[in-house]
Amino acid sequence: QVHLVESGGGLVQAGGSLRLSCAPSGRTFSSYAMGWFRQAPGKEREFVAAINWSGGSTVYADSVKGRFTISRDDANYTMSLQMNSLGPEDTAVYYCAVRRGPFSPPSRNRYEYDWWGQGTQVTVSS
Repeated sequence: QVHLVESGGGLVQAGGSLRLSCAPSGRTFSSYAMGWFRQAPGKEREFVAAINWSGGSTVYADSVKGRFTISRDDANYTMSLQMNSLGPEDTAVYYCAVRRGPFSPPSRNRYEYDWWGQGTQVTVSS
């Protein structure tokens, strides 16, 4: 059975940084695009960032561009999201996901992702 396990969430003050990691178990996804999404209370799950299978192509939501960096380390089977200059508006549960179809480009569309983690809470205090 395939699992995606997120880690690295927590409580941080505004202006601080966190690094989230996502580690698949049960199989590897080195040929698949992966992404990060987030969901705040009472809101829909929204796109944050995505990366293609090789790491050579990335896309970001406008709200995080310049502050967040997505990367992947297929040697260690992990994907990461470095989050800097965090603000209270970044408070949410963050989910990693794997897009269906090998060698697909990164996508902002959550319905194109077939595998999801359980999420990790990020709370930014003002």
